[in-house]
Amino acid sequence: MNYTDPIANMLGPWSQEFNLKSILLRMSIAIICAALIGWERSSKRHAAGFRTFILVSVGCTVAMMLDRFLAHGNSGYAYLLSAATIVGIAIVTTNSVLFSSRNQIKGLTTAVGMWACGIVGLSAGAGYYTISAIGFAAVYCSLSFFPAIETYLKHRSNHFDIHLELTKPCYLQNFVTTIRRLGLTIDDVESNPAYIGSGLSVYTVSISIVSPELKKYKTHHEIVEALSTLDYVYYIEEMYRQ
Repeated sequence: MNYTDPIANMLGPWSQEFNLKSILLRMSIAIICAALIGWERSSKRHAAGFRTFILVSVGCTVAMMLDRFLAHGNSGYAYLLSAATIVGIAIVTTNSVLFSSRNQIKGLTTAVGMWACGIVGLSAGAGYYTISAIGFAAVYCSLSFFPAIETYLKHRSNHFDIHLELTKPCYLQNFVTTIRRLGLTIDDVESNPAYIGSGLSVYTVSISIVSPELKKYKTHHEIVEALSTLDYVYYIEEMYRQ
């Protein structure tokens, strides 16, 4: 199937050839797209931010341009550099994902966003400017605008996790009893060893709403607010997977 890039058509034949202008254009697109995505991540205090995303995108763009150059006139050439780059990104991003507990995964969205940013860099390096623009828009919207929808759906879910700090470990049974009386069930309780020696008993608690009345009229925030009024609860908040 022959594909003609609309943006390349507007720019002219030079944008599909290998020359200084086309190389600078492809690199500029990769850097700008990655910078915007990286800025979005760093503005939310994620570890992989501005420079990391730019480096990933630039590396993928260069790899694709080298592959296209080496493949010119060589029909049997496989795009090895591009494939190796994507595998490398997958390895790095996998190692950057943190499992703070069985119910809490941190860094997953940023890791996948970095991988997607690399794909956008590959398309820019290949000279597919329209695909790059659409891919960038999709990635940026997914990271910037979709979280509001995700939060809305989470608040309508019958399952949620909380970070719970009790003044003494003996009060855990009291908390479980109170939860059951409210029409909730506890699916899992995990002690957090990071707070050993602090004088507090800290847990990650997975809760399900089973009461029909609670499902209709109460939000997660209202349930957490009600639990925070218990005398033996030092601190409580809802937890979110990243």
